[in-house]
Amino acid sequence: MSTPPTLISLLEEAMSEAPALARHLLNATQAALDSRTQYFPLLEGWRRMRARFTHDFEAALLPLLQSASQGQDPLQQQKRAGGGLDALCLVDERQALQDVAVAHVIQVVEDQSRPELHQLGNFFAALRGTARARKNENPLRPALFAQALLVALSSVEMDPQRRYELMQVAATPMAQGLHRIYSQLCARLRAAELSQLVASHAARDQDADAAHRFALANRQSEPATLDGLARRVHEHNTRPANISARTTAQAQVFSPKAGPDMLSRLYDQILADPRLLAPLKALLARLQVAVVRLSRSDSSLLHRQDHPTWALLNRVAAHGMAFERADDEQFQSFLRSMDAEVQALVDAPLPTAYLFEQSLARVDAMLNKQAQQRSERSAAALASLEREQMRKQWLDLLREQIRAQTADAPLGRKLRHFLQTAWVEVIVQAMILHGRESAAAMLRIEWVDELLESLQTPKDEAARHALRHRLPGLIEALRSGCDAIALPEEKREPVLHELMLQHGRLLRGLSALDEGDTVPQALADAKERRELSQEELLQRLLNERESQLPEHWAHTRVDRGELPTVPVQQFDQDDQRAALAAIKHWMDAVHIGAWYHLFVQSQWLTAQVAWISENQQYYLFVGQDADERHSLTHAALERLLANGLITALDETSLLQRAVDTLMQDLESQG
Repeated sequence: MSTPPTLISLLEEAMSEAPALARHLLNATQAALDSRTQYFPLLEGWRRMRARFTHDFEAALLPLLQSASQGQDPLQQQKRAGGGLDALCLVDERQALQDVAVAHVIQVVEDQSRPELHQLGNFFAALRGTARARKNENPLRPALFAQALLVALSSVEMDPQRRYELMQVAATPMAQGLHRIYSQLCARLRAAELSQLVASHAARDQDADAAHRFALANRQSEPATLDGLARRVHEHNTRPANISARTTAQAQVFSPKAGPDMLSRLYDQILADPRLLAPLKALLARLQVAVVRLSRSDSSLLHRQDHPTWALLNRVAAHGMAFERADDEQFQSFLRSMDAEVQALVDAPLPTAYLFEQSLARVDAMLNKQAQQRSERSAAALASLEREQMRKQWLDLLREQIRAQTADAPLGRKLRHFLQTAWVEVIVQAMILHGRESAAAMLRIEWVDELLESLQTPKDEAARHALRHRLPGLIEALRSGCDAIALPEEKREPVLHELMLQHGRLLRGLSALDEGDTVPQALADAKERRELSQEELLQRLLNERESQLPEHWAHTRVDRGELPTVPVQQFDQDDQRAALAAIKHWMDAVHIGAWYHLFVQSQWLTAQVAWISENQQYYLFVGQDADERHSLTHAALERLLANGLITALDETSLLQRAVDTLMQDLESQG
């Protein structure tokens, strides 16, 4: 009998295979690129990285495996090393495209080595003593190798779409190479006579038959309705063969007129849902008392799938399904919060739909408040990031406003130029950091009014005294604004000097400017143009012309990775209108408090929407661990959606799954 394998020994064997795997990837990818003319656009980028590919792949892979050998999650460690959300690691469309590429590699590998990955996953779970195997706990999972491949293919600057296509080409060689490694490791498990342990450990403690029936029900092309289920039940039980095979009393169980009996069977299916944790099932079982009492006075309960009762059950179940462990503190806190709601409905003398609707509103408010509290640490920074996209538009708008506001003001040349350039940046910076209508932005805007007022000739000694009293605050505000945009001293001092001279004249009873120094705005602009070189003047004219174009992409250096796209891979590509409608419908349903499964930064995670920007261009997802935060752009979400890498936990509601399963049971019974 060979030496029993351990976590360390299996990882060491995998690490020893890294050089061979790297060479296989190099040669097989090169062969694949040479074999098809459609890959010709990828050859240039591949040629530039080919010489160092094996080195880069091993350098990226080995630290991940070494981290795994120490009992750490390599991808989590890598993410933490890159900084948390406070560093604003935004998942834009480029990052989403990388995630799609990594997910594709993982899928190809899993398809080719599913039995081997199952055995290895169970073995590592047995070593840890965990109840069942989870993909993210396998230290040799395909995600690590896919991440190393992405790093190796990122050694040179390359169009994101080209890198994505190159990852797709390398996916099959990766699957072939890993299949050989996984097969070798599984052979070691068999040689050590651990097959029985591997086969039996980490089985799910759920009703396998129930899980199978739910899976079959989910494959139906059209979801069943309560009314459709009632008709199907009635048809089933009025068939002569079925009536003769059971007593009349038994047949009445499925009769549409036997509401309580049908409700009982429907609720049994709800409680049999394999996706619900046991404590959540117990909570819903307590609620059944109130639901049954309501059904006696509200006949719409078994006909309306949008009934507040079902909406409450769906909401509670969708939130509860976000948790994998019954002892999770957040899950336990949620159950404690729901205890009072359930008890109030059970104790109600006469349950009504309105009571359930009120309970649903309170639950929604509670979950939304919790989600927003979890976003507090990052929402302000993300809102600032969103406003950053408005910088150019706000600069242009404010520059024109200040130009008009100061047209006839007694301003020196340096001060006028400062207001129309640097101070505009000061105002916009405050708008971006604190909000367009924020107090900080308003102070910067109002400072312009105060400055212009301070340059008006005082009427008497009292006015001059008031001006002298206001000047220190005015100058301090100017310096503070310059500090906010880190304006160098050599650019602010001439302005301060000119302003000091003007105020000095006013305090001596003179006008702010000599009559000979007063230059109308139009003449000032003309003088400025004369002082520009021919090249500078041409560039300025071009810029002014471009600024009048309403279409952003008409005058921006276009990067394909940043262009707005319409991902329709998951939808009917022959009907673009239907595809766009489907995308919009899904995106409109994204709301604060909802939980999603999504693939981000090379791994699947369960996260809650905690914040959505005003124009719905940025979304903050917070995982079960509050430190696990991901900010995604609207385009990134669309990219994930189009490739099946994001799904709402309540995509199919608790009630819908129960109705579909009952319908599936009837179909199987004929």
